[in-house]
Amino acid sequence: MVKRRPVYLNLFKIRLPLPGLVSILHRASGALLFVLLPVLLFGLQQSLASAADFAALHVWLRQPLVKLVLLGVVWAYLHHFFTGLRYLALDLDWGADLPQARFSAKLVLAAGMVATLLIGVWLW
Repeated sequence: MVKRRPVYLNLFKIRLPLPGLVSILHRASGALLFVLLPVLLFGLQQSLASAADFAALHVWLRQPLVKLVLLGVVWAYLHHFFTGLRYLALDLDWGADLPQARFSAKLVLAAGMVATLLIGVWLW
């Protein structure tokens, strides 16, 4: 028996449901945080090395492009955190029905954006 496999799969035309999008963003934010962990730890090390290194890091972190990148890192952390809480609730069988799962996905996206906005206003 010959299985017919798809010849052309356009990933941009696939419409994921909102919980699927939240799941993919959870994985992407986790990967981003993992990749940026050495950079963030290096910045922490530089800030603790001496007063001159702290001042140099402070000047570098005040640049608008760096602040924007930091805001993206903050969003990744907050999204990963809130989605992790959502998955803990789903593991406990809270909100596992489809309407509740869709609502919790919307809640995770909204909470991540609002918290990022509040930290962005404070950071900028």
